Amino acid sequence: MEDKKPVARSRRSPGTQKGEKQYWEERRRILSFDEILETIMDFPIKRVAVAVAQDPTVLEAVIEAKEKGVAEYVLVGIKEDIMRIADGMKKEIAPESIIDVRDPIAAAAEAVRQVHDGYADVLMKGYIHTDDFLRAVLDKETGLRTRAVMSHVFIWESISFGRLIFVTDGAMNIAPSLELKADIILNAVHVARMFGLDKPRVAILAAVEVVNPKMPATVEAAALAGMSYRSQFSMPCFIDGPFALDNAINEKAAAHKKIGGYVAGKADILVVPSIEAGNMLAKSFAFLGCGDTVGVLVGAKRPVVLTSRADSARSKFFSIATAVLMSAFERDLRLKIGKVHY
Repeated sequence: MEDKKPVARSRRSPGTQKGEKQYWEERRRILSFDEILETIMDFPIKRVAVAVAQDPTVLEAVIEAKEKGVAEYVLVGIKEDIMRIADGMKKEIAPESIIDVRDPIAAAAEAVRQVHDGYADVLMKGYIHTDDFLRAVLDKETGLRTRAVMSHVFIWESISFGRLIFVTDGAMNIAPSLELKADIILNAVHVARMFGLDKPRVAILAAVEVVNPKMPATVEAAALAGMSYRSQFSMPCFIDGPFALDNAINEKAAAHKKIGGYVAGKADILVVPSIEAGNMLAKSFAFLGCGDTVGVLVGAKRPVVLTSRADSARSKFFSIATAVLMSAFERDLRLKIGKVHY
């Protein structure tokens, strides 16, 4: 396959590009996905590499991203299928923006290589199983590994709550240990701070809101809350738990059970005990609740859009916009769980 050299990204007019420092000085809390678009309009335009791009909702999302000046794209997959789907949508895709790879595993590897080698800025999952996609991301030689722990963050735009709620980890880490949960929290806090939450409220979820030695999730939640109380986390946040879902996000439910504190009923970030709980929670928000979801992978070398294949084109489009927002920030690999100094 012929190597494609990096090409210059198209950028917005000089003098309007905001660096991270300026963004933090001017930032305000982002309450909706539409506000992400307002925030990134002055950012340099990024290029998204899509793994297995022959999917209508994926193509609709990347085409909308290009039309709205959010991001350019390179599509990796079966060329004739991509062109056929675009024709059916009455949309034009330049043939040179497609890399023809028929096997989905090879397509994922090529999309990752595009990002790894600097030809693209953001990686996006297309019509491919998550485990096959992540295998390419985690490849020790050609993947996007860093020294940071990778974890997934769902972001739910809640119409009923009128704000964004972050859920982690429902797609990457299967049964995280206490130590891994601490890293997952830091990744989610890192994302929440990009959205203007200076000190996000983190609720550690379990089936109940009391510590029960027979339920390890409650014990670990209490340990994480204690670590936060002793300032062992390297990023500012409020962490408390265990919480059941109702008293984590509903103030009346928390008050009814006489649960107080900064987090009870007002959580921004929901940390789940396992991948099953996180995946079901996020999908219930998307399909049973009112509002869209975004899915991104945090801790990789570059931002990664990781959504469900069943997600809407709208959710995939906003996931691209979120990844562009993430790309404006250098991931601090020194984030860690510290020790108390007396």
